[in-house]
Amino acid sequence: MEQDKDTQQRIEVTFLGTGTSTGVPVVACDCEVCTSEDPRDKRLRTSAMVKYNGKTFIIDCGPDFRIQMLDNKVEDIDAILFTHSHRDHIAGLDDVRGFNYILNKRIAMYGQQNVLDFIRTSFPYIFTNKRYFGTPQVDLIPLDGNPVAIEDTMIIPIRVHHHKEIIFGYRFGNFTYITDASHIDEEEFKKIEGSEVLVINALRNSSHISHFSLQQAIEVVNRIKPRDAYFVHMSHFIGKHADVEAKLPDGMHMAYDGLKIIV
Repeated sequence: MEQDKDTQQRIEVTFLGTGTSTGVPVVACDCEVCTSEDPRDKRLRTSAMVKYNGKTFIIDCGPDFRIQMLDNKVEDIDAILFTHSHRDHIAGLDDVRGFNYILNKRIAMYGQQNVLDFIRTSFPYIFTNKRYFGTPQVDLIPLDGNPVAIEDTMIIPIRVHHHKEIIFGYRFGNFTYITDASHIDEEEFKKIEGSEVLVINALRNSSHISHFSLQQAIEVVNRIKPRDAYFVHMSHFIGKHADVEAKLPDGMHMAYDGLKIIV
């Protein structure tokens, strides 16, 4: 019985994509990263799958959502959590139709009210009273920033700054996932403390107005002191995976597409 409980509480994370909004390789770019033969340098738009408490959650469904589901042989999901409304995090929403058709189920989608409002505007054909046959069947459920039970699983939204915009990271048990952040307020840091594994964005080596640089991300990790940390939402400017990984402090890692970890 104890073994079943441990299995149920185990958190399994799959990095579905680890690249920034352009993906890597970048269209028309012939830099050493974009032409690298190392598969870890091929980065779809950032997204993750979290299996926890017997449920499967997807964080963000960007333009690569369909191929991410196929590549990882995902046959069912329980909910999608949106961090924010930028296209590289919502553009694949239409492809939830496969789950609607095959499993005969609606898909619950959670996010801040302003994110859900933007989704309604971006995909009006889904929500019209004269809905076209075959459009996605989804339920939009607002989050206000307070801890929430989703599918009987407690999830803690974490407010972070994406330049002037407030977006959400998410904490599942001892695992915290944050992307597209440029600043974290003191009150929100308290929600991250004690995480055994932290995922945090690191766009490039130089500073950026709306994303942490690699050094800034390292500083966040050094403050939280998780057992392990993984960097995501990386551009081709950060350098080749193997080169950057070799220089990282102990316990810090460059995530890559398809990587699976157990928390």
